[in-house]
Amino acid sequence: MTPKVVVLGGNFAGLTAALSLKHELSEDVSVTVISKSDQFLFTPSLIWVPFGKRTIKNISFPVAETFAAYDVEFIHAEATRIDPTAQQVETTKGAYPYDYLVIATGYQNDFSVIPGLGPGGNAYSITSLEGAIAAGEGWMRVLNEPGPIIVGATQGAACFGAAYEFVFNVAHQLKKHGIRRQVSLSYVSAEPFPGHFGIGGLPGGEMMLNMFFKYTGIKGTFDVGMREVGPGELVLDNGRSLPFKYAMIVPPFMGADVVKASGLGNARGFIEVEGTYQTKAHKNVYAVGIGTAVNVPWQTSHAVGVPQTGFPAETMAHVAATNIASQIRGEAPARRESFGEIPAVCIMDAGNNGVVILADHMLPPRKHGVMIPGPQSHAAKIAFEKYFMWKTRHGYVSLP
Repeated sequence: MTPKVVVLGGNFAGLTAALSLKHELSEDVSVTVISKSDQFLFTPSLIWVPFGKRTIKNISFPVAETFAAYDVEFIHAEATRIDPTAQQVETTKGAYPYDYLVIATGYQNDFSVIPGLGPGGNAYSITSLEGAIAAGEGWMRVLNEPGPIIVGATQGAACFGAAYEFVFNVAHQLKKHGIRRQVSLSYVSAEPFPGHFGIGGLPGGEMMLNMFFKYTGIKGTFDVGMREVGPGELVLDNGRSLPFKYAMIVPPFMGADVVKASGLGNARGFIEVEGTYQTKAHKNVYAVGIGTAVNVPWQTSHAVGVPQTGFPAETMAHVAATNIASQIRGEAPARRESFGEIPAVCIMDAGNNGVVILADHMLPPRKHGVMIPGPQSHAAKIAFEKYFMWKTRHGYVSLP
């Protein structure tokens, strides 16, 4: 009987895992993808949505056709519970048995970290498509009635790259609209220093980020927590209040509801995994992408999360797919690449400028790490977006 693999989630990690398995085993495996969204979303480009530089159509596509081209069954449904003993996933469209399971359910925004965040709150967040669209509506208002702007990331946040990109794009757009001198622009972060990024920083990074801040006239406040986002006022945990007309705050992430409902994750819904991406308790259940738990090799005065989007998520998915294929062949899963060992590859956009970030490992200790600034970084990010969307839409997941 053909082994059955069920993949929960159809974005970066889920799509990559599903198609990698089919590429490797072809007709020797049955793959079903279950996802509550029927669209692939290129989340790195959400930073451009509020400024009208991208639309939904530009950064998403329906996944059903892509999966069908490779004989992968797609179920548009939400997983509600995983039963590892019965080897079954319950969904809003019925139950699905599996021999192997890949959990790639991504993240949810944790707006409960401080009062005033979330839909209907006092600050915007661009870590979801809906949030980015709402941030764009607010942006149009602030262009008509300029005032102080705050961009930041709360304690426990992980997506610092998006916050940096957004604040530098704000500075670029304000200058483009001829109102930069009318607006005070601030960046507030729980990071211990500029350029930490949730990965411990890189050589020369702090100096480079300070240079970017000085050049663009952004006032940075670091190593601070947030207490509340009130109407027009950000209250910090040191009692200081910062006024604003427009604020975009990146919240922490937490795991999917199905993980928490199934008792498979930690208190925040993230799943502990081995270097093979097998879960600790069930060797036929894998977890990849943002939903995995990462232990960091540092301590900070304010909680700092670790970014796991994009390249790391793809790498985890490839490792998991290789190991499942080995198990199906009757071999032991031998490929290992823990999150900290994955190379760091990132492009940070800054409007008409940017930085390419490269390192041999995501987390310290490292042997090599470099940050390369320049306008070519902006062009590179645009080119990569178009390449990645083409590659993913056509299912060419073996390409870099």
